[in-house]
Amino acid sequence: MLNHLHRDVKLIMASRGLRAFAFSYLNVVFAIYLSRIGYSTIIIGVVHSVAYISGALLTAVWGFLSDRYGRKKILILLAVLTIVSNGIYIFFSHLVFILLAVVIANVGAGGSAGGGQGGGPFNPVEQALLAEKCGPEERNWIFSTNAFVGSMMGSLGALVSGLPQHLEQTWGWNPVWSYRPLFALTILFSVALIFVYRAITEEHRPAEAKRMISKQSGAFITKLSLLGIIDNLGAGLIGPLVSYWFFLRFGVELKSLGIMFFLSYFFAALSFLVAPIIARRIGVVRTMVFSHAIASLLNLSLAFAPTFRVAGIMLVVRSFLAYMDNPLRESFTMAMVKAEERGSAAGVTNLARVVPFGISPTLSAYMMQSLSLSVPLVIGGSLQLISDFTFYYFFRHVRPPEEIKVAGIKG
Repeated sequence: MLNHLHRDVKLIMASRGLRAFAFSYLNVVFAIYLSRIGYSTIIIGVVHSVAYISGALLTAVWGFLSDRYGRKKILILLAVLTIVSNGIYIFFSHLVFILLAVVIANVGAGGSAGGGQGGGPFNPVEQALLAEKCGPEERNWIFSTNAFVGSMMGSLGALVSGLPQHLEQTWGWNPVWSYRPLFALTILFSVALIFVYRAITEEHRPAEAKRMISKQSGAFITKLSLLGIIDNLGAGLIGPLVSYWFFLRFGVELKSLGIMFFLSYFFAALSFLVAPIIARRIGVVRTMVFSHAIASLLNLSLAFAPTFRVAGIMLVVRSFLAYMDNPLRESFTMAMVKAEERGSAAGVTNLARVVPFGISPTLSAYMMQSLSLSVPLVIGGSLQLISDFTFYYFFRHVRPPEEIKVAGIKG
């Protein structure tokens, strides 16, 4: 199935898999590592907030610079910064150095999630470069396959997070030092990323310095970004603390939670392959809206689930539907802006989607403690539904080039 793909597309997918694998196990252990070296829960929360907010800002910056100086060069630079960030974790533990490391590369906090989502500052640059390597007819499928690779490798990477416990219990390693081989392993993966990125070909044409994004593209990006803020403000009330909600609501053990989240990541990965098939039949916009709206309703309903089994099934089904729109949205954005503006456009939209995640978890924790465990789910699901309906209203008549071409042939 992958034989006919452009060589550079395969290389970009390989880099996505390597990155998701490494960032995934670091995301699982990072907060625990910070507690091991003596930081309080509040400080750990501050570190994560700094990572999300700085990551969002730098995502826009790197996207803009990639349009100006070349995507390949920026990806190589980001891989080098990831090496520097992990080197800091290995040799330093003072809070100043920890904050410096998360700002430099968002490694451990704010980077690619366990299911392969996100990608931190790499994401907009990768999207723009990937869009250059595929035609309109195959773009949705290629973006979905890329997301599938990241999700599957991220799920496998999460299994490596047990290495510190193994080193400590079996080999008697120091509780702090047992985490540091993971940072060293990420350095090795980052070195491999540099070689992968160097093998990619790019004919870079610098964007004009007069305007970062044209007026026509700017109107589209503004609408998309505003909706992204609303959607992710709601998602941030639910996602980051959902495992904690399950623990408090049903008193389940970690083993059961682990199985549930593994299934949710697995079905999220499958949804990435299904998404372009559905989009080909009913259109990209309808696929994004209908799948995400049903997932938003499940978020609302999750608050009233009577048992852990029912809630777990709802979460897994929600994962299949909620992330289906991710690669389609990336593909849709790349299709609707000029080629020389793709890095900047991806950076701005990612900025709008990531910033709320630096705010929502704090609000969610306050609601769970002061009001009710289920209030964040209800409010978050409602905000996401508002975003879904508004998205359909704004873009129901907008078609990417491949859909216009098909409609013209049928006509």
